[in-house]
Amino acid sequence: MDQRQPASGSVPLLRLERVNTFYGPLQVHFDLTVEVRGGQIVCLLGGNASGKSTTMKVILGLVTPRSGSVSFAGRPITQLSTPQRIRQGLGSVPEARRLFSGMSVRENILMGAFTRRDSGIGEDYARILTLFPRLGQRSEQPAGTLSGGEQQMVAMARALMGRPRLLCMDEPTMGLSPSHVERVLEVIGKLNREGIGVFMVEQNAHLALSIADYGYVLQTGRIVLSGKARDLMHDPRIRDAYLGGGAPTGAGGRP
Repeated sequence: MDQRQPASGSVPLLRLERVNTFYGPLQVHFDLTVEVRGGQIVCLLGGNASGKSTTMKVILGLVTPRSGSVSFAGRPITQLSTPQRIRQGLGSVPEARRLFSGMSVRENILMGAFTRRDSGIGEDYARILTLFPRLGQRSEQPAGTLSGGEQQMVAMARALMGRPRLLCMDEPTMGLSPSHVERVLEVIGKLNREGIGVFMVEQNAHLALSIADYGYVLQTGRIVLSGKARDLMHDPRIRDAYLGGGAPTGAGGRP
């Protein structure tokens, strides 16, 4: 895909700067710095226990770092609650989707508008069903009875009801069939072309880099490699790290 590079002086849409996060005495992040610029798809790669999911929790305000800062559109949000961050324009598609299984598809999707007080909710719901027509067919069905791929679509639709400027996706293709993976990637690309930034955490390096503009590799809480996705795709350090050769070393530039 076209690697869009905004002007170097522009303010990042999202920036984590020198973040240090702890769970009790255990340090999870070590001076973590990542950013997403407007119009980008950025992926964070890493294996189990690398700190990827904690990064997402820090962004969404579910975990507060001991030091460092989180900013959105140039404004500090480190001290804001999760609902306040969603009102600022952050959207979340969590790992394992976390739907209300006993509630209908429609009810789950509308939960994404819980921070809104405007009159456009019905219009947005109708528009989202054009993006996910199968969900319209299943609108009154309990969400817990859907397939994994369909549940992922509900989670994405729910996030979009908050009118996000940046969609944060934690392992969006995990456990999905190849056809549903393809559909998820198709929707991510379409949303990005409509102007929504995407920050995605993924273990599948090849898949993530195939649609991203920029990528970071996280290992035991440290960024050990970063660069344009098209460059990382052919970097032997990525191949070695994800195909059993060893951990990447060194670091690339920032977006």
